[in-house]
Amino acid sequence: MGLKEQLAEDLKTAMKAKDEKRVSAIRMLRDAIAKTELTRPADKPMTEADLLSVVEKQVKQRRESMEMFKQGNRLDLVEQEAAEVAVLEKYMPKQLSRDEVKAEVAAIIAALGTKEFPKVMREAASKLRGRADGKMVNEVVKELTT
Repeated sequence: MGLKEQLAEDLKTAMKAKDEKRVSAIRMLRDAIAKTELTRPADKPMTEADLLSVVEKQVKQRRESMEMFKQGNRLDLVEQEAAEVAVLEKYMPKQLSRDEVKAEVAAIIAALGTKEFPKVMREAASKLRGRADGKMVNEVVKELTT
């Protein structure tokens, strides 16, 4: 079952269970996917990888909002955003731990035979996309290339 079909099924389930937070988060995600589809050429349908990148973007936006709300001392909104992140993370692949990212980056450095930051970062970003936070990948690459 593809991500869009999974979202439709989960939306039905959440509506039947009267789980307003899940319904809201799923609807926002489906809306973001629809907007992304509208901006693409008609002859290029969205792939599962494209859908996952939309989910990633939505999770990243929620996390940034949480930081801003924490700074503004709006803990009620922080809780709301955290609940949405929890719902959205269900649709992402399992995230790698820092140690797993470190092992992957070390393997990339060995395969490339260089410790040049731009080359290693480019390869690590493409290989770990969707499985690890970009900020953490950047930190690990800096750590291992210096």
